[in-house]
Amino acid sequence: MAGGFRRGKRTPKLQARGELQAVEREGPFKEWLGMPDLYRYALKVDGEAYSYQTEDAELPVAIGDRVVFRYKETKAGNWIDRNSLGKAIDPSEYQ
Repeated sequence: MAGGFRRGKRTPKLQARGELQAVEREGPFKEWLGMPDLYRYALKVDGEAYSYQTEDAELPVAIGDRVVFRYKETKAGNWIDRNSLGKAIDPSEYQ
């Protein structure tokens, strides 16, 4: 077997959920030619700060919503994985 490949033992993604308290948008940014404009969002969820980068000018969630997402911790802060941000569904609200 070739060296350098890890077998199994992948670190699981971190997950968080909570109430979205604040949203700030920056952008659009043009990273390089041919790439769509990117927007950077600074989100505050249950008192914790997270960053989110997407091509969408509007988020699928609003302040006050219960949200759920995957993220990773970096030196620059907590970054939410692309396309993982969404509303948390409470099963007790359905019939």
